Amino acid sequence: MLEGKAMVKETDMPLKMQIQAMSSASQALDLFDVSDCISIAAHIKKEFDKMYGIGWQCVVGSNFGCFFTHSPGTFIYFSLETLNFLIYKGAAS
Repeated sequence: MLEGKAMVKETDMPLKMQIQAMSSASQALDLFDVSDCISIAAHIKKEFDKMYGIGWQCVVGSNFGCFFTHSPGTFIYFSLETLNFLIYKGAAS
């Protein structure tokens, strides 16, 4: 399992959801080329929408900045291989 190679940089997700995030990222990296960040992000977003309800956002890349508001308990930022992964559910307005 690739989860051991992932490095969580920041999160407020429950551990089970964190493991799912890293597992989905690992699966996406098996399915898509590492340079296809859009397909990787789409795969992870669809997995989280299916498992935890719609409204998830996913950003994947090697260099990006961001600023956002998220629902409590739904944020993780981690690296795996050469990419960074940001997954969160937007805050209800």
